[in-house]
Amino acid sequence: MLEEIYEETKDHMEKSIEAMKRDFATLRTGKVTTQIVDNIKVDYYGTPTPLNQVGSVVVQDATTIAINPWEKSMLPAIEKAIQEANIGVNPNNDGDFIKLFFPPMTVEQRQEIVKQAKQMAEKAKVAIRNVRKESNNKIKRLEHDKEISEDEMKRGLDQIQKLTDEYIAKVDESLKAKEADILKV
Repeated sequence: MLEEIYEETKDHMEKSIEAMKRDFATLRTGKVTTQIVDNIKVDYYGTPTPLNQVGSVVVQDATTIAINPWEKSMLPAIEKAIQEANIGVNPNNDGDFIKLFFPPMTVEQRQEIVKQAKQMAEKAKVAIRNVRKESNNKIKRLEHDKEISEDEMKRGLDQIQKLTDEYIAKVDESLKAKEADILKV
């Protein structure tokens, strides 16, 4: 029974880290990536559709992303979606495709993005702690219902705390790596 709780706890904590890494991918670093526009939804005939499903999204160089829609009639909708997403650049529509020119980041912008990364990491830590609380409650319930002994409960709570510490350390490592990537000029 405890093993099931440990596995479930690991699984949920792993998902918290994956969610944080997905969030990190949307942050801008020194060079642009297509992941910056991953969260942008375009109104495709009344349906919010991810940008990469209405056209090809390509990084042309370290500061430029080009979006080539599959239907030229989608250009205004794509342009509007990018402006509403507020990613820090205005789309340039040349009639065939849209280009996003990202200027080099200033020190202040980099520090602001690091702050966002820290908030994302803190959100992941809170999620991990919530998983710990939930798992601890399950273990205490097992002991209360006399399905495990008090000693087993204490060992179980210790094991959950070890898992929590391990995953919090993973969050810190990921944050440190992302911070270095953002601040690297």
